Parts: sequence; structure tokens; C-alpha cells
Amino acid sequence: MKKVFLAIPSILTSIVAASPILTCPACWPLYAGLLSSMGISFVNYTPYILPATVIMLFISLIALGWKAKSRRGYGPFIVAILASVLLLSGKFYLENNWFFYGGVILLISTSIWNVWPKKHCTVCK
Repeated sequence: MKKVFLAIPSILTSIVAASPILTCPACWPLYAGLLSSMGISFVNYTPYILPATVIMLFISLIALGWKAKSRRGYGPFIVAILASVLLLSGKFYLENNWFFYGGVILLISTSIWNVWPKKHCTVCK
């Protein structure tokens, strides 16, 4: 159960980063409901998307790097760094949807890869 919670920051990061920056009128009621449920009125929160995304990515990377050697090694951590760079550059710098969604998919895949149970071999060659 503890391993499942390690994937939550990556999933939340992809949700926060996937939100369009107030350009989708169909999403406005969703944002208004989500923000008002947290006690925040519907305001222009565009300046906070980049810091929130960076913070959530940082939490994801900490979760993937923490005791990585005892789980799947540093492979998922390194791939998650690449996914984070793709996600941030695709969303905020290049504004390229291919990079952005590729980073999101890669980050979610890395989180799943990290918590996937290892097969323990009783007879090793």
C-alpha cells in the first residue's frame, strides 16, 4: 500500500500540468468548482501554474529517488528527470504539445514502473 502512495505526486503533477491556461471555456466551471472547494475564489491563477508544477515534479522526483537502489534502481529516477524536462519545456518554454504529453505519459509510466512488483527468483543462474 505504501508503494501506491509514491505514484500519487506524479499523477497530481500530470493533472496540474495538463490544465490549459484559462484557454478552454468548457473547463472554467471545473476550475471554479475545484478552486471554490478549496476555499479559493475564481481568480486568475495563471502565474501559479509553473511554480505548482515545479513543486509537484520535485515531490515526484524525491519519491522516485528515495531508496531507489532497493526498488528498481536508478532507471526510473533518471527517466523521470527526462520526463520532467520534457513536461516543463513542452508546457512552458516551447509550448509544444508533443513534448508536453510525451513527458506526462513518460512520467506516469515511470511511476508505474517504479511500483511494479519485482519477481523474486529462488534459483538464480
